[in-house]
Amino acid sequence: MTGDPAPIRDVVLRVAEHRFVIERDGQLAELVYERDGDRLVLEHTGVPTELERRGLGSALVQAAVRWAVAEGLTVVPRCPFARWWLRRHPDVAASARVDWTTRTR
Repeated sequence: MTGDPAPIRDVVLRVAEHRFVIERDGQLAELVYERDGDRLVLEHTGVPTELERRGLGSALVQAAVRWAVAEGLTVVPRCPFARWWLRRHPDVAASARVDWTTRTR
């Protein structure tokens, strides 16, 4: 991986917008979610090309999982990146309730 990984503390939760964001160099990386009852559905992770390979997507997913745990929510990784990342980091996935059965659209 090139560049410095983004610390989770750089992630901002924008509840009214249903997304987690990180601002870097005047651009936003985001993880868009929907809250459906006791489920946190991770819909889409977007990182501008100029900000790729800095760990921003990873930080966004980790922050979402931490928030889900704190709120008692089940994580539904519908986003392909979030799903891939959680599979590659079973320690983080194990810290939360994850619904692996709901697939991408």
